[in-house]
Order: sequence, then structure tokens, then C-alpha cells
Amino acid sequence: MGTHRRPRQRATGGGRARTAATITLAGAATATGLGGGTGHADPQPTAAQVRAKVDKLYQEAEVATEKYNGAKEKADAAEQRLEDLRDEAARKEDRLNSAREALGSVAAAQYRSGGLDPALQLALSSDPDRYLDGAAFAERAGSQQQAEVGRVRKELREIEQLRGAARVEVSSLKSRRAELKRHRETVTGKLESARRLLSRLTTKERADVGDRASRSAPGPRESLSASAQAPNSRAAAAVAYAYQKLGSPYVWGATGPNAFDCSGLTQAAYRAAGVSLPRTTYAQIDAGRRVPRSELAPGDLVFFYSGISHVGIYVGNGQMIHAPNPSAPVRVAPVDEMPFAGATRVV
Repeated sequence: MGTHRRPRQRATGGGRARTAATITLAGAATATGLGGGTGHADPQPTAAQVRAKVDKLYQEAEVATEKYNGAKEKADAAEQRLEDLRDEAARKEDRLNSAREALGSVAAAQYRSGGLDPALQLALSSDPDRYLDGAAFAERAGSQQQAEVGRVRKELREIEQLRGAARVEVSSLKSRRAELKRHRETVTGKLESARRLLSRLTTKERADVGDRASRSAPGPRESLSASAQAPNSRAAAAVAYAYQKLGSPYVWGATGPNAFDCSGLTQAAYRAAGVSLPRTTYAQIDAGRRVPRSELAPGDLVFFYSGISHVGIYVGNGQMIHAPNPSAPVRVAPVDEMPFAGATRVV
């Protein structure tokens, strides 16, 4: 019986030892896991760090916005060209139908007089290319037939050229729309990331993001003074328009009259002054004469960042009016709040 008891005791003792070891290891693992998790957790960013990240996201979104604006401008132009081509093709098809009707009148007259010229049978067939390729047809036709056939030949060829050009524009438009989609997704992604970051801040901290570079609203005297110092009446009108739009919301891709992105505001201001500006910052900087920072005058366009991704309208005393980003409306701000890249005098 002793031999039966000893194995049972060994089994029991071994079980207790294994259980104790398991508990010890599990406790150690738990302690290690908790300690490691605490030791490797990323610290919560400060409000200043969040603001810096948000500013960077806004700047990246503005780069993508200007690319979107440029692609949209090209897509709109391609769409207009396509519409013009279709209109022209429709007009030529009307002229083609008139030419065919004239040929039909000649054919009817020939038929009444005793027979239809074989060449005219080809001309009036459902496959007009058959007779256009045959030079003998023109030689056999009379002078009136020659003139009408020449018109048909010309209209058919021009219509085919227009259709070929339209196919090219359709392909271009498709490519432009795909580009627009890519830029739109980039912009919305950046802005959504900024929104999520801002949601971590308190109400006061979020307000600081938009208000930290704000200036008190200028009065009518400041607006009149800036307009009076402009080098000409059109620049003065653009400055006056910008002052009128203070407080308008920033909306990417917008060109007014109630919301703007940065280049949309400058374009709208000069449009109100009777001057047509390109849509994008990197095109607007070449829309006038470059001026050094030391010679800035109200109405000059001021540009920022190495990629020329932001623009404002200079209003004097080192200040500009611009549409900053979704966290702040159109406002007056110092020119030196962003990396200065150049300035242009439009008129």
C-alpha cells in the first residue's frame, strides 16, 4: 500500500508545485505587461503640439487645395472645349444635311428626266465614304453636282475631325476628373485629421488655434486709408472688396461671394475690380509684376511657403487680408506670420 501512496503523494506535490509556479509566472507576466504598457505609452501631446500639428495639416491641405483648384480649372476648360466641339459638330451636321438635300434635288431632277446618275446613287447611299474615295465620281458629275459633292465631302471630313478632337477631350476630361478626386480625398483627409486633433483640446484651446493671430476688426477709417494708399483705382477696389469680406468663412475650393479659400479670395477681389486672375496661387504669382517686400503697396498679392501655396492681399502697415484655414474666417493678419515667398503687383 506504501507503493500506492507514494505515487499519489508525488502527484499531489507536483501539482501544487506546478500550480504555484504557474501563479508566480502569471503574476510576473501580468506585472511585466502592466509595467511595459505604462513605460511605452505615448505621452498625451500638449495643446501647443496639437496646434503645431494642426497648422501643418492645414498647410498640407492648402497645398492639395491649390492642386485641386488647378485641376478643376483645367477640367472646366476641357469640358468647355468639348461642349464647343459638340456645338460645332451639330452645326456642321446641319450643313451636311442641307448639302445632301441639295444632292437629292439634283437626283430627283435626273430621275424625272430619264435616269439617276450612278454616281449620285452612291452619294445618296447609307455609306457615303464609298463615293468620297472615288475620284471618278467628281469627274462624272456635272458642275452643280461637283459643288454639292464637294460640300458633302468637306462637311463629312470636318465632322470626323471634330469627333476625333472630342474623343481626345473626353479622355482628357476623364483624367482631370480622376485627378480632382485624388486631390479632394487628400484635402478632406488632412482636414479630418486636423478636426480629430482639435477635438482633443478644450473649447478655449480650440479658440486659441483660430484666434492667436487675429487682430481687432478694422474700422472704416483703416479701410479707406488702405484704399487711398493703393497705387491705382483697381488695386483700391480689390482692397475695398477684401475689407468687405472680413469674417467670411474659409471653405476650400470656394471663390465667393460668401465663402473663400485663399486664392479664391484674391481672385474674387480682383474680379470685383474688373481684373481677371488665374485660379491658383502658383499661377497668380506670375499674373503681374514682382515687387520686393520693401516696396509693398495696398493691393499687392503676397505669397507664402516655398511651394507658393498661400496668398493674401496686402493692405499696408505690414498687414494683409487673407482666408487662413477652416479654423478661422477671412481676417487681417501680419505678413510675417508665415514664411514669405514673394509679392506681385497685379495692375
